[in-house]
Amino acid sequence: MADDYYQLLGVPRSADSHEIQRAYRTLARKYHPDVNKQPGAEDTFKKISEAYHVLNDPESRAQYDRYGPEFRRYAEAEREYASQPSGGPRPGGRTRARPGPSGFSWSSAQAGAGPGGTSVDWDDLFGDVFGSRRGMDSEAELELTVEEAYRGGPRTVILTGPDGERESFDIQIPPGALDGQRIRVSGGGQPGRQDGGAGDLVITLRVKPDRRLRLDGKNIEMDLLISPWEAALGASVSTRAPGGTITVRVPPGSSSGRRLRLKGQGMPQPGGKPGDLFAKVKIMVPPHPSPRERELFEQLQRESRFDPRSSS
Repeated sequence: MADDYYQLLGVPRSADSHEIQRAYRTLARKYHPDVNKQPGAEDTFKKISEAYHVLNDPESRAQYDRYGPEFRRYAEAEREYASQPSGGPRPGGRTRARPGPSGFSWSSAQAGAGPGGTSVDWDDLFGDVFGSRRGMDSEAELELTVEEAYRGGPRTVILTGPDGERESFDIQIPPGALDGQRIRVSGGGQPGRQDGGAGDLVITLRVKPDRRLRLDGKNIEMDLLISPWEAALGASVSTRAPGGTITVRVPPGSSSGRRLRLKGQGMPQPGGKPGDLFAKVKIMVPPHPSPRERELFEQLQRESRFDPRSSS
């Protein structure tokens, strides 16, 4: 019994092209012969590649959904019929002559029965098989740090195709790139048919947070590390931000978690309003206080009546 392409990729029959591409990328990384040396991995890789190429193309997917694993048999039957010298219609069929790929005329006939005894409309099934057609778009994701997205600049994206062949693309990241933003590379997708031209490569940017920086739309949130006395007395603190060194004014009595807004210092937006930078106060204490520091902290403990638990 032939493998079900949807089951091979682990997607429902209602899956869209994005789900199919994600499933294929995951399985291809797992079973690619260069990575997986287990017996049967190469055969599995070939099967999932075949399933992907059929289901990722709307035309072949529609044929597969209609006729199942035997959909290619109908294509072969049409080619055999087109090559007959008589070129006449089958009994009971209707014909429509059109030029073939080599200049000759072939006839598309509605004849025969498909699954369940239904009539096969050969013209609908093979109407565009010989014509030019633009290639499908391909999709990829590129991961950036917040600082890389802030600066932008040139990047090289290297993709590995189903056959293991690598291809590189030089792209330009715009300054202030946001998570989910898409960059289109013209002609970087799948090859077209005849003169249809290649599709595009669509790259989705993914901006990952780190221990200091987080992205919220076009706003940036960063941790501002300060000492207990800076938090209590107030201070002007210099710190590193994606755009360079900045000075943040910490008001007296700032507790951990307080957010200080620096307007317009978030992600740049060429031609638009930039985001804001939010510095989140995080109070740090000496991990190994000196004897004098410990003495002063003990003195503060004796003299202060501040109770953070009762004031909350």
